Amino acid sequence: MADNQPLILDGGLATELEAQGIHLQGDPLWSARLLQTNPQAIREAHYSFLRSGADVITTATYQASIPGFITHMDVSSECARELLMSGVHLAKESVKRFVSESCATEQKCPLVAGSVGPYGAFLHNGSEYTGEYAEKMRIEELKEWHRPQIGCLAAAGADLIAFETIPSIKEAEALVELLREFPNTKAGSPYPDGRCISDGSPFTDAVKIANRSLQLVAVGVNCCSPALVEQLLDSAGSLLSPDMSWVVYPNSGEEWDTEQG
Repeated sequence: MADNQPLILDGGLATELEAQGIHLQGDPLWSARLLQTNPQAIREAHYSFLRSGADVITTATYQASIPGFITHMDVSSECARELLMSGVHLAKESVKRFVSESCATEQKCPLVAGSVGPYGAFLHNGSEYTGEYAEKMRIEELKEWHRPQIGCLAAAGADLIAFETIPSIKEAEALVELLREFPNTKAGSPYPDGRCISDGSPFTDAVKIANRSLQLVAVGVNCCSPALVEQLLDSAGSLLSPDMSWVVYPNSGEEWDTEQG
C-alpha cells in the first residue's frame, strides 16, 4: 500500500443497493443487471462508500460476463462488452464527483478496482463457494473464460483488477497466468474461508501462487467471518512477498443458506 499505510476498501455493493430498496436476490446477474437498468443507483452506492472514507471502490461486475449478459439480458456481444466496461466508467464518475466536491488531492484520489468473480458466479448454483467446477476444467479453459472480462475492465481504465472469492487453486493459477497477458494491469486476489480455501487447498498454497506474479499487489481473504481473518493471515505471514500487501474483505459473519438466503 502507498507509504505503508493501509487503504480502506468499500463495503458490500449489493448490500448497499438493497438498502436503497432494490431487489437483487435470486438474480443470476445480481447487481450487474443494474449496469443497464439503473446505473444511477450504482453511482450513488459508490459515492456513499467514498463519502464514508473508502480509498478503493469495486465495480458492479462480480457476476458480470459476456455470456451472462447475452443469456440473461438478450443483448449482443458488443453491448455486453459495453456493459462490462460501464462498470468502470460509473465508478470513475463517482470518484470524479467525490474528488470535485471534497477537493481531495490527486495523491489521495480513490482507486477503482474492476471486480472479477469466479467462474462459479456465472453458473449461479452456489459452486463459487466450493470450487467443484474447476475439477473438470483445464487451466486453459478457465483462462479462456476470464479473458474477455479482464480485457474489458482493463480497457475501460480500472486502476487494478480485484479477483474476488476465488475458491479453487486451479482457478487461482489460471488467473495468475492470464494476468501476464495484460502487462500494464495490477491486481489483488482475495480468497475465501479460513486456513484452507474453499476447494480444501491450504491458504498457504494460494499465497505461494500469488507470489509468482509481479503484477499482484495484494493477496488475502474475502467473503468470510471476521473471526477467521487473524488465524488465516498468521498461517501464511512468513510467505508474503515483501512487495505484496494483505487484503482483508470479510462479511459481517452470517452464513449463506441456498434456501433461506
